[in-house]
Amino acid sequence: MSNCEVIKLPVLEVEQHQAREVLRCLLHTIIFSRALGPVKPQEEDSEIFDITYVTCGSALVQQKIEEGIDRFHSWIEKHTGKRGQVCLQFYEKRQKAGGWFGKQEERLYWEQWVIELATVEAHISLHEQNSLTPASVRARRHAKLQTAVEEALLTIICAVNDKKDHIPPVVSPHLITFPFDITVTGEGGSPFGLDTVKRMLMQTRPPPVLS
Repeated sequence: MSNCEVIKLPVLEVEQHQAREVLRCLLHTIIFSRALGPVKPQEEDSEIFDITYVTCGSALVQQKIEEGIDRFHSWIEKHTGKRGQVCLQFYEKRQKAGGWFGKQEERLYWEQWVIELATVEAHISLHEQNSLTPASVRARRHAKLQTAVEEALLTIICAVNDKKDHIPPVVSPHLITFPFDITVTGEGGSPFGLDTVKRMLMQTRPPPVLS
């Protein structure tokens, strides 16, 4: 595909301990929605939100998502109060004549999802201390974030239903029809970082289906 569809979700403000579960809800929903193979849907109840999302039921997908989440969590531990991006990119693989090296594999990225999280401190302001109990403040913030996550999930569902023309033909019998990358960038960074650009150009060795 010559063009890559970019879908940017609204920025979500999260405390550090909430980031993992927010990303699980969003990443699994996106990947399940783009898994056009013979998936076995599994419902998962969020650990901290009153939200149920659907996964592909694949241990490989689960592992790849958790690895991406781990990278993001490592980043926010070193950059408290900063914004970070998790980018999920789908691509198709094609063989291309490679001159002296024979055939080479080319990755053609056709869709990218940008999830931006702004980490905030868990402290309670003086104004909040004067008007609400600490428990009330935490409950209010949690409810606000849950609403934001639900809105993001709705955005995902609307996008996958509305944006279909750019999806390549399905030629793989695998559960995950199209492989994907998950990358992490910091505040002000490009979703297509140096490593991603390198991968977008050409691969000389065939990677695993989900790499």
